[in-house]
Amino acid sequence: EVQLVESGGGLVQAGGSLRLSCAASGFTFDDYAIGWFRQAPGKEREGVACISGSDGNIFYPNSVKGRFTISSDSAKNTMYLQMNSLKPEDTAVYYCATGVLCDIDGMDYWGKGTLVTVSS
Repeated sequence: EVQLVESGGGLVQAGGSLRLSCAASGFTFDDYAIGWFRQAPGKEREGVACISGSDGNIFYPNSVKGRFTISSDSAKNTMYLQMNSLKPEDTAVYYCATGVLCDIDGMDYWGKGTLVTVSS
């Protein structure tokens, strides 16, 4: 059974950095898209980073491009999201996910989320 467990969330001041981890079990990263999504209060869930399983292309939306970096460690079956230059608008619950495609509808399995709060 696929399980994804996020960790690393917390409170950080604007301009600071945070590194999220997602430990995966029940699957490997070789053939599937892996990504990070977030949902802020009152807003829809949105993708912030994804690695395509088909060609390895990496996606970042403009809101985080240049500040966030997705990576994975196949030996540990763990994915990461390095977040730099954090802004208050980055405050959200962050979820890792995996599936066929790098979009919300293409993701089949989700972690329970970890809260990131960025103070000004």
